[in-house]
Amino acid sequence: MSAISSPQTGPKPSQPTLAINNLSVRIGDSDRCVVRDLSLSLPPGGTLALVGESGSGKTMAARAVLGLLPSPLRVAQGSQILFEGTDLCQQPESALRRVRGARIGMVFQEPMVSLNPSMSIGEQMAEGMRLHTRLSRAEIRDRSLAMLERIRIPNPGACLSAYPHEFSGGMRQRIMLASVMLLRPALLIADEPTTALDTLVSREVLDLMIELTHENNTAVLLISHDLGMVARYMRDVVVMKDGAAVEQGTASSVLREPAHAYTRRLVDALPRRSATTARRTTGAPLVSVHDLAITYPGRQRLFSRSAPTEAMRGVSLTIREGETLALVGGSGSGKTTLGRALVGLVQPSAGQMRFRGQPLDWRMPAPGLRQQIQMVFQDPYSSLDPRQRIGAIVAEPLRLEPDLSPAARRERTEEMLQAVGLDGSFMDRLPHQLSGGQRQRVAIARALVRKPAFVVADEPVSALDMTVQAQILRLIRELQDRMGFACLFVSHDLGAVEQVADRVAVMQAGRIVEEGTRDAIFDAPENPYTIALLEAAMLIDRRFGQPEAAQ
Repeated sequence: MSAISSPQTGPKPSQPTLAINNLSVRIGDSDRCVVRDLSLSLPPGGTLALVGESGSGKTMAARAVLGLLPSPLRVAQGSQILFEGTDLCQQPESALRRVRGARIGMVFQEPMVSLNPSMSIGEQMAEGMRLHTRLSRAEIRDRSLAMLERIRIPNPGACLSAYPHEFSGGMRQRIMLASVMLLRPALLIADEPTTALDTLVSREVLDLMIELTHENNTAVLLISHDLGMVARYMRDVVVMKDGAAVEQGTASSVLREPAHAYTRRLVDALPRRSATTARRTTGAPLVSVHDLAITYPGRQRLFSRSAPTEAMRGVSLTIREGETLALVGGSGSGKTTLGRALVGLVQPSAGQMRFRGQPLDWRMPAPGLRQQIQMVFQDPYSSLDPRQRIGAIVAEPLRLEPDLSPAARRERTEEMLQAVGLDGSFMDRLPHQLSGGQRQRVAIARALVRKPAFVVADEPVSALDMTVQAQILRLIRELQDRMGFACLFVSHDLGAVEQVADRVAVMQAGRIVEEGTRDAIFDAPENPYTIALLEAAMLIDRRFGQPEAAQ
């Protein structure tokens, strides 16, 4: 049994940092595998992505490298995980603890979960260095401050004494990356590091990750379902399906000319701008907003109240019958707040909202107004009652139609489920028995079952795989063509916006900074913020034809 390389040593020049040979991960003692015969090689300083849909086994393969498989999963006999020439499968737990953090670092998907909310940032950054180095407390603090300055954190000294909840998602992910890279690991495993971040912040975090790993010649193993990210940042790619690698090679060759049918399906699911022109709508606006402002009151403290927060000001827009207006912008720009105001979940502090020419006031709503305006929420698992059957969830809005008999209500519910691609067998299931895409279809069915004229869709595909995203976006477009409802599509995913929008409004810091047709915004943006969003977006297929992988 060979010894683990110390932090001062590394692989021989011709030796890969990580070589996985015939890795299988079994469920207990059964023959069922979540990873089957996976093999790959990653040289020092190299970059490789494991891509595939949820459940493909990519995260379990990465966890196997670190020896962090959840029970009852285990690495099968005959598997090899060679890190700097040493088979980690043959090492005791004590040896693996010396490798984790010191030689192999990991950045997890959600930094708020992976950072301890009860520990200060300084304590969490120092923890790895206390365990794996002999540095003094003063030296550890100096290194932490230098790293925070390197990742461009404002006021690094104050950051060390602050707690995770005091930072945005992007800042927390930067801090997580800094903590991992302090020990200059030979291998960095990044598991969906930007899933919860908006376009600009994602680009900043990924650029920083590549800079830090390049400076230390650190190899990167990226876990992702985002082919745009893979095309821009990774050299090599392994495509996984049902636990097995179905295709691997350079990212440019695999994405330009996919050989396996599954890879072609992933590439085909990339957002493509519709070849048809945007729908032209005429007549008076269905929904209009004029000089809308929303201010949140300050929090009550023991002897005082904090200053109020202005979430939005001076916002004006119109949406016509059957039209899709996409509202885009970074986190905190106010786009979700506007959508929630239109459905009565937030009360404006100034300005006017109108629906079909009449004032839209949710404090004294007109009869039947709720039937005409509905919302599809971002996370269908949170917005669906886990105790209700799917049939009851979709049928619930129909309770406001007293003339419908129970039989007619059930018939309407089944028709709506079929319209979103779910058959009658789903009526008696519970939300946890459905996949993420199926739950989102249920959320759409619930919003449309009363045939509204206007729907607010708040980030409806942000938590879904690429192929499921394509299905949901296509479904929204088809239902809109069939039922004729207008839609406010709130998103930071410009790929999704390009696929479904007729017009686009760009929000920054509570204001609309640019508005126009989809083609005008994407092809000839004028505002610097819009230009920055488009430059940061990892769109590898902007129009028609084959995607172009960035290298």
